Amino acid sequence: MALVPTVAAIIRALDARYDPAWAESWDAVGLVCGEPAAEVRKVWFAIDPVEAVANEAIAAGAQLLVTHHPLFLGGTTSVAATAPKGRLVHNLISHGVALFVAHTNADRANPGVSDALAAAVGLHDLRPLDAMPGEPQDKVVVFVPRDDADRMVAALAAAGAGRIGDYERCAFLTDGTGTFLPGESSSPTIGQPGRVEQVAETRVEMVAPRRCRAAVVAAVRAVHPYEEPAYDVYPVAVPSADRGLGRVGELAEPTTFAAFTEAVARALPTAAWGIRAAGDPGRPVRTVAVCGGSGGEYAAAAARADADAYVTADLKHHSTSEAAADLGIGLIDAGHWSTEQPWLAPAAELLTSDLRAAGTTVETMVSRLVTDPWNLRAGGSQGQP
Repeated sequence: MALVPTVAAIIRALDARYDPAWAESWDAVGLVCGEPAAEVRKVWFAIDPVEAVANEAIAAGAQLLVTHHPLFLGGTTSVAATAPKGRLVHNLISHGVALFVAHTNADRANPGVSDALAAAVGLHDLRPLDAMPGEPQDKVVVFVPRDDADRMVAALAAAGAGRIGDYERCAFLTDGTGTFLPGESSSPTIGQPGRVEQVAETRVEMVAPRRCRAAVVAAVRAVHPYEEPAYDVYPVAVPSADRGLGRVGELAEPTTFAAFTEAVARALPTAAWGIRAAGDPGRPVRTVAVCGGSGGEYAAAAARADADAYVTADLKHHSTSEAAADLGIGLIDAGHWSTEQPWLAPAAELLTSDLRAAGTTVETMVSRLVTDPWNLRAGGSQGQP
C-alpha cells in the first residue's frame, strides 16, 4: 500500500526537478507557507497565487498549492489579513493548504516551462535557447596495481566519480608499468627500500563533479595500497548543460509566418486579447525559438540560433520593431499566462510519477482558471489606421 507523502517529501521531489539553485537571484521560490510535516493527498497546480486560485484549491480539498509565479516576489514585512496577499496566506493556512513556488528554476529545468510551450506549438529536437553552464568537472587519474583497479573504480564511483548522463561507474583503464625507487625510511607495499622496482599497474581515468573533489581524493588515499599513491586531478572543459531559458526546435513541416501564428493561437490557451505577431506574413518558418513568460531580451539569441520565428510574451514596442527589422525574425507575443500555462499538466504528471517511484501516492489536479489579468478586448485590425 502506497504511503501518503508529507509537504516536505513533495518539496524534495519538486526540488529534484526544479533545483532552487537554478532560480534567478531576485526570485522567491520554495515553500511560502504551510507545515512541512503535514500529509498531502491532493496537490493543486496553477500559474498565479491569487484569491480565486486559492479558493479553487480549498474547495477541491487540496493540501498543497503549487504555483509558478511567486506570491511575494518583491519581499514583504507583513502578512496581515488587512492586505490581499496577507488575506490569501491566512485563507490557505486556516484551511490547511501549503503554498509552494517553482518559478525561474522551473523555467530553466529540463523538462520545464519552455519544453511544455515547445511541445504545444509542435516543436521537436529541442535545445536550450540560453543554455546554463555545465557543472564544473574534474578528471581524476590514478595509477594502481592491476589487481586493485576494480576496487579503485568502485571506490571512486561511490565518491561521485564516473557518472556520465544515465551511466554510472564510467572509467577508462590502461595497463602499463610503474617504476619507483623507495627511500631508505619508506615502507613500500611492494619492493624494498633502496631498490628500483617495476610493477604492472593500471591507469584509471574517471570524470567527477568538482564539488566531489575532496571526496574523490579521500577515496584514492583510502583505497590505494601504496604508502604514497600516484594520482592527478585535472580540471576539464565543460560543455553547456541541457538546461536553460527557452528552447529552439524544428517544426515537422515548414510553413509561413502567418500560418504559424494562427497555429500558435489554436495551440495555446489564449486569453481575451489573443496573440499578436510582428513579421512578414509570407516568411518561411521551420526553426522556431520559444520562451515561456517575459522573453523579449532573448530575441537576438533566437536570431543567432537561426530561428525563423520566436514565441514569447510581454514584448515591447521599440525592441520588437528593431528585432523584426534588424534581426529578420518573426516575433509572436502569445501572452505571459498563455505561454506558461502548458507547463502545469506535465509538471503535475511528473510529480505523480516521481512520488509513485518513491512509494507514495498523491492526486494532482490542474487549475482551469484563466488568471491572465487582461480580460477585455475591444477593436483590433490588421495594421490599418
